[in-house]
Amino acid sequence: MDSNIIYLDNSATTKPHPEVLQTFIQVNEQYYANPASIHEAGVEANALLIRAREQIAGIIGTESKDVIFTAGGTESNNFAIFGTAQANTHKGKHILTTRIEHPSVLEAIKRLAQEGFEVEYLSVNEAGVISLDKLREKVRTDTILVSIMHVNNEMGAIQPIEEAAAIIHAQSRAIFHVDAVQSFGKIPVRFNDENGPDLITISGHKIHALKGSGALIFRKKLTVAPFIVGGGQEYGLRSGTVAVPQAVALAKAARLAIEAMPEKRLQYEKWSKDLHVFLGNFGRDIHLLSSEIGAAHIVSFSVNGLKGEVLINALQKHGIIVSTSSACSSKQTTTSHVIEALNVIPSFKKGVLRLSFGAYTTDAHIQRFKKVFTVIMHDLKGENKE
Repeated sequence: MDSNIIYLDNSATTKPHPEVLQTFIQVNEQYYANPASIHEAGVEANALLIRAREQIAGIIGTESKDVIFTAGGTESNNFAIFGTAQANTHKGKHILTTRIEHPSVLEAIKRLAQEGFEVEYLSVNEAGVISLDKLREKVRTDTILVSIMHVNNEMGAIQPIEEAAAIIHAQSRAIFHVDAVQSFGKIPVRFNDENGPDLITISGHKIHALKGSGALIFRKKLTVAPFIVGGGQEYGLRSGTVAVPQAVALAKAARLAIEAMPEKRLQYEKWSKDLHVFLGNFGRDIHLLSSEIGAAHIVSFSVNGLKGEVLINALQKHGIIVSTSSACSSKQTTTSHVIEALNVIPSFKKGVLRLSFGAYTTDAHIQRFKKVFTVIMHDLKGENKE
């Protein structure tokens, strides 16, 4: 990618941090042995794996044995959902989720519904947030799984995870899974006491690590079925030779993200506020989907009467990369399920744009976007007479 490109699609994926890449290469070159082997090279590789597990556990607030390395967010979400459901049918078959989850959650739960599980969906308000009262109504004694994302990937809504956990644990024995792919490294995500989540999903390529790396993290020992069977790696829950370089690189990226988080949060909040004011000045032409009380690294809005693809192409001609919503749905012709859940006015549904910030975003990038977007809006709305 051209170094002059302004990349504002960090919620889709991020550019790997140079230190993370260096770590990945070094481990591949020097510690490439199978960590399950008993020879010295294997022991050295396993020592690195143990250290990476300990580092992530320390950040999240759990034991190292409760960190299971995966190939990313989709696998971790599938693992959490199928593993929980398959192992807990003796307690019930009732599952709760929301209408704005990532497809890796919604499609997994849809399959369970086809297999006879009873699934209910929580709606969200215009800000994309669930109702705790509705959650309280729907949690039952036979509920075995509740899956609620922390930060929505399309419009940045933050769910009240701690309050939800208190309700879930008070009314059921359900396992509470939180997809933290979009929040980890940007806003605090940790296990707390009995009112916290039970399972947390994280993904490497959202925090300047590598694609193909992630983790499913347990607050404590839970009854879940193995996701991949075979050699018994990852405490028997995910068999297969563990990708030590990816795990170590993930731990490195996690440390860098947590160290930079206070400073980055202030930057993101400044840019988010600036952009919300800027976009608000377009009046009825713009419908803001994100809000200043949501996750600051995601700014999402829709343009009246225009298609997102048209806006993306226009911005790209000026060297600015954004997305229509999530990377998972941006190539589809149908309206995003998140936009549908928000009851967006029909004339705005096709014109969704998402800007998302990362470690390499600068103030100059934001100012450049504002200047270019103003010109594009004038052009597309027929206001430029030149």
